[in-house]
Amino acid sequence: MAAKNRSALLIGGGHNGLVCAFYLARAGLRVTVLERREVVGGAAVTETFHPGFRNSTASYTVSLLNPKIIAEMDLARHGLRILERKVANFLPLPGGESLVVGGGRTQAEVARFSARDAARLDAYEGRLQAIAGLVRDLVLTTPVNMPVAGGPLETVRAWLDAASVGRRMSRLDLTARRDLLALFSQSAGDWLDGWFESDPIKAALGFDGVVGNYASPYTPGSAYVLLHHVFGGVNGKAGTWGHAVGGMGAITQAMAEACREAGVEIRTDCEIAEVLTAKGRATGARTHRGETFTADVVASNLHPKLLFESLLDPALLPADFRERIWRYRSGSGTFRMNLALSALPRFIGQPEPGDHLTGGIIIAPSLAYMETAFADARRLGWSREPIVEMLIPSIVDDSLAPPGAHVASLFCQHVAPRLPDGRSWDDCREEVADLMIDTVETWAPGFKASVLARQIHSPLDLERKFGLVGGDIMHGALALDQMFSARPVLGYGDYRTPIAGLYQCGAGTHPGGGVTGAPGHNAAREILADLKGRRRPLA
Repeated sequence: MAAKNRSALLIGGGHNGLVCAFYLARAGLRVTVLERREVVGGAAVTETFHPGFRNSTASYTVSLLNPKIIAEMDLARHGLRILERKVANFLPLPGGESLVVGGGRTQAEVARFSARDAARLDAYEGRLQAIAGLVRDLVLTTPVNMPVAGGPLETVRAWLDAASVGRRMSRLDLTARRDLLALFSQSAGDWLDGWFESDPIKAALGFDGVVGNYASPYTPGSAYVLLHHVFGGVNGKAGTWGHAVGGMGAITQAMAEACREAGVEIRTDCEIAEVLTAKGRATGARTHRGETFTADVVASNLHPKLLFESLLDPALLPADFRERIWRYRSGSGTFRMNLALSALPRFIGQPEPGDHLTGGIIIAPSLAYMETAFADARRLGWSREPIVEMLIPSIVDDSLAPPGAHVASLFCQHVAPRLPDGRSWDDCREEVADLMIDTVETWAPGFKASVLARQIHSPLDLERKFGLVGGDIMHGALALDQMFSARPVLGYGDYRTPIAGLYQCGAGTHPGGGVTGAPGHNAAREILADLKGRRRPLA
């Protein structure tokens, strides 16, 4: 059937759902977005959490948003402005020492701890960016799909897709191919130990291997998580991070405006109770209020477990597929806080305000510290010395707090997605929030007294509020068996599902989590290919 005069229903108005809706509407479909909450944006929203103080509620920094999507949705015209960090990261260290990464300071800073490590930085960055370039190139592609049914044509298509990916990989020289193998199989700790000898730089780089990842830095596969966090960029500069002026909600509000301009109808306060089907094909959705929406195609921006385990009759799904979804691992060990501050923190060794406060402030001085934090969480429910990344966006965006005051985002790890001994996060959240603030206080005396108010999101809060199962910001672990063609299940890595007319467009599909927009972009391409009676396997 032709794409024109057809209709599409998007379940979930997170950033990927909005991106998918935009591309479908631009192609001529009548598109409706149904969002459970009162505001679109999913986990990329800005909310007031204390009078006069507002901040990015869950997702809190930007780098992975794809430049093609930014340009084609014309997000700048719709109000999006992104400011680069003046430095990338600041790590307070024992003994009043510290490390600043980025802003042209990295080499001199690292040389204070190891001249050898400083001399290796350029080679490390060059080698890592060579692989990041390949990942960047594959972000907007549809993964090679292992056909679960169909004749020789489907098999030929799969081989052609694989050959296309193979050609891209063949552009790498032998050194890069060896690095690719290492990054997809090794732990972040093993990868970094092979490059550097000093703890501070390994901690600064290794944080990317555990952020949003409920794992030790020495867990095999965590090197890819490190890579996943460096393939982006800001304002055309690869590998950089930035602040969206107005918070992360500025991204999704700009997307919503682009969608409305393209003719998309956006409905909020519409929680879906059931995906409707007839004769094995998705035909629409019914809300908890009893409203029914019908469409030619349905695309879900929800976590795969929420879609397949809660909104569909299990009898419609193949038994092995149901089992794989049940086994799908989701739980990033994240405890997210927003703080209203009366003053900027003063860190031991660097007590005065400066550029070091404009980057990600990482409290995790070594890989060993991170490994202990994970072991604690596995055994006790949360780390007694947790990993905390703090950003203070009000330093560069004074719209977020009253004059002289500030807001801080605290991204805290490790905590168990499900607590041992049957305890609930509702009973422990205040205790753990106190611990996170006390942890910052250890490195920045007086910080605790500056906290005027706090907004707390435990893993359970993140699941209930944003649909992040297990508090997983990635919509599922970024492990080798849950990536590319196997995300979320091998045989359905191409945004399609076992139900005809039902697609996935969320972070539970390739390329995974982060505010990229890529799953929504790619899913829209596959939907349109099907509506036109042909499958276009790759970008």
